[in-house]
Amino acid sequence: MPAVTVDNPLTLPRVAAPAGGTQRPVLHVGTAPGGFEGEGFPVRRAFAGIDYTHLDPFIMMDQMGEVEYAPGEPKGTPWHPHRGFETVTYLIDGTFVHRDSHGGGGTITDGDTQWMTAGSGLLHIEAPPEALVVSGGLFHGLQLWVNLPKKDKMMPPRYQDIGGGKVTLLTSSDGGALLRLIAGDIDGHQGPGITHTPITMMHVSLNPGAELTLPWRPDFNALAYGLAGRGTAGAGQRPFRSGQTVVFGAGDALTLRADATQESRSPNFEVVLLGGRPIREPMRHYGPFVMNTHAELAQAFEDFQAGRLGTVPADHA
Repeated sequence: MPAVTVDNPLTLPRVAAPAGGTQRPVLHVGTAPGGFEGEGFPVRRAFAGIDYTHLDPFIMMDQMGEVEYAPGEPKGTPWHPHRGFETVTYLIDGTFVHRDSHGGGGTITDGDTQWMTAGSGLLHIEAPPEALVVSGGLFHGLQLWVNLPKKDKMMPPRYQDIGGGKVTLLTSSDGGALLRLIAGDIDGHQGPGITHTPITMMHVSLNPGAELTLPWRPDFNALAYGLAGRGTAGAGQRPFRSGQTVVFGAGDALTLRADATQESRSPNFEVVLLGGRPIREPMRHYGPFVMNTHAELAQAFEDFQAGRLGTVPADHA
């Protein structure tokens, strides 16, 4: 970690700290519990225990790994349905192959992102390639679920493959932080991800002792998740570390700082920053379906059982 980097961040465009901005206070720091997903790969539930009013338009986020698989150990998910939202899979280390019942999908590897709009519904599978199963190796990534507004929930499914080389690379004014902007805009710089629900998503690497202050859209919420290392959030320097989520309050600027000493497995403080414009519609979530009403959830389950979300391709049946 990380897969996408540069030798000299000072050659990158710089993001200026806002002059006189209102700093977002830290409202909450929570620790993500561990669990297992799919066929048994380890995850941490980044948003567990956080009130949805602070998360909207985000629904959940899993940190997948970080795990070093022995030969024969890599695991994925079986075929499963989705409807009513978007999944964003950001792979930091390793390789994952995606496929769906509409013929879409692809392969993502070190630093790539795959953006899947489930919309009206599909069946989907994620699995490591056969070569990785045979060899084993490092696997680490994130999967984020982003809600869709009611008007877009039944739109046709689609994919965006965002290769690591397409991510917008930026740095702080002193070059002490590397910003990988996946979606949204920061200080006039635009990420490659195209979203129905306006969001910002970036992966930040902070050098030991470095501080980063960013302008942040006041109509967006703001969340930070520690991938590795330790540091602080907000002007009050609230401590947080890997496996913890920070919820920020209102304002138009936010600050992160890396501790001067980091852990041996990661030289920098690695953080994912998220923000989005709240949808402020009723949200009903049951398993792989995210709708506005219980009746719509029941209809999604009925459509899945009746095969109206698609069928498993013959070569996978």
